[in-house]
Amino acid sequence: MEIRAFFHEPTYTLTYLVWDPETRDAVVIDPVRDYDQGASKTGTAALDALDAALKGLELKLRFVLETHAHADHLSGAPVLRERHGAPVGIGARIVEVQALFKDVFDMPANFSVEGRQFDRLLGDGEVLEAGSLEVEVISTPGHTPACVSYRIGDALFTGDALFMDDYGTGRCDFPGGSADQLYSSIHDRLYALPDATRVFVGHDYQPGGRALAYETSIGKSKANNPQLRGDTSREDFVRFREQRDAGLKAPRLLYPSVQINVDGGQLPEPADNGTRYLRIPIR
Repeated sequence: MEIRAFFHEPTYTLTYLVWDPETRDAVVIDPVRDYDQGASKTGTAALDALDAALKGLELKLRFVLETHAHADHLSGAPVLRERHGAPVGIGARIVEVQALFKDVFDMPANFSVEGRQFDRLLGDGEVLEAGSLEVEVISTPGHTPACVSYRIGDALFTGDALFMDDYGTGRCDFPGGSADQLYSSIHDRLYALPDATRVFVGHDYQPGGRALAYETSIGKSKANNPQLRGDTSREDFVRFREQRDAGLKAPRLLYPSVQINVDGGQLPEPADNGTRYLRIPIR
């Protein structure tokens, strides 16, 4: 199994291309659609780089996988589905997130809260066959109710649940988030995996200005993670996480990202004048 990471610097997001070098079967995890907020203009530069790699390596894209409905960047999943015919999968609890945000954004009555925008709703413990690749789905709620991690061989892709071992964990203050649930997801489930399991994170914020890093291990995380080590108590983590989250600013692309991503990454339908519009609540 081979893994290539693509770093989207404007949103600190890691996208992963994972493939079998013998069969050339591949999956993409958490692709990004570019979005210039000032100009309110989308782009495909990040997706084009992925496509160039797929073409250059002569890979067959079998699935596009989302770890959750992201709140800090627009998903590029539907673009890859259109270009490659690859189905899009996400955790089955996305339906809960859709129901939460349908009201927040006053979405149309026909907006589906049954996950129909996605091709596969993936349950905890399910093993997804992507050609010759086997992808185990591990439910890791806390950042959102629908977060999942993907285990492929000895590699674990944790999205916004677990970050680098010198940084910490995902925030839990979005609707439906829970620091208590995130503790269970990481401490009781991910930390139960072998210490040698490689961990590939969903973002790297480069603390202290260090160089980009996106791969750690379960063993290193248990030993070093400044927010949640193997010996951190539930009470200490929940207290820390809730206090920290109370002082965090909202992600810069929160409103565009969530309303598009809960709709499968699809842009809003054009209005009568042919222009697409986002709905931004005013506090």
